[in-house]
Amino acid sequence: MHIEKRRVGKRTKYYLAHALRDGRQVKKIRVYLGADSKAVKGRRASAEQIIMERIKAYEIISDPFRHALNTREIEDIKSLEAKGGIRIKHLSEDDWKTFIESFVYDTNAIEGSSVTFTEVTEILEKQEWPKEREKWEISETYGVRDAIQLIRSTKEHLSLELMKELHNVCFRNSKPFAGKFREKGQEVAVVDGQGRVIHRGAPSGMVVKLLKDLVSWYSKNRRKYPAIVLAVVVHNQFETVHPFADGNGRVGRLLLNNILLRHNKPPVNIELKNRKKYYAALGEYQENGNIRPMIELILKEYRNLKKLLKK
Repeated sequence: MHIEKRRVGKRTKYYLAHALRDGRQVKKIRVYLGADSKAVKGRRASAEQIIMERIKAYEIISDPFRHALNTREIEDIKSLEAKGGIRIKHLSEDDWKTFIESFVYDTNAIEGSSVTFTEVTEILEKQEWPKEREKWEISETYGVRDAIQLIRSTKEHLSLELMKELHNVCFRNSKPFAGKFREKGQEVAVVDGQGRVIHRGAPSGMVVKLLKDLVSWYSKNRRKYPAIVLAVVVHNQFETVHPFADGNGRVGRLLLNNILLRHNKPPVNIELKNRKKYYAALGEYQENGNIRPMIELILKEYRNLKKLLKK
């Protein structure tokens, strides 16, 4: 790492820079230190930490499937899928209605929505809006519902256009950046309840390339791996890249279900009560490239889905 100086008018701006090789290309990571040469030294330590985090993030997100499953593991997952005893063709319209209401409630609640399950059913079935809820919460209730209908009808497996369309459908009436990837220079981080950064999204300048790499990976492997493996890799990698300023969790879970549906598997709902396990599974992937915890959670949620639809 080294200090770079840039002359801007009469001022000199200082950056901490580090070169990073990406295949045959060399990319440079820069962190702005300020225009005061005396303050540069004091800010270097925190800038070095940011650069190291970005290097680590780049190493993680540059390969969406770093720890490939062996043949036996793949066959075990296929066997578990087969034992699920439920296929997409088995779902009636009443089953879909039950699933949609549960999914809309849980996927929004995971992200902090205060709309209750009872209110979700009243909004979707009776068009009754609870007075104590914000309009944006009502809008996102309808938006997620409409996004599920989109993945039910589309034939597209995975593309940047589908990602943006899902985001737009979910948030067109609640977020001004609906359907738009992060702009250059717009960086994001996921923070826990104590204000600690638990994940940084990919640098904004890398978002489109990384998503294209993910689409390419999926195209090459869609007939190689079981549907759950494909869905989990796509979901986990999407969340790691974090291409939108907000709303990544909901779009990622919709993409997971779209992959399942395109392979004639039923949809799956990550329940609010399993939020900690869900975040832990994402963290295991982002830290170690391990997809097994998320696969285990999806299989668990499939068992819960069977119970839900029998009611």
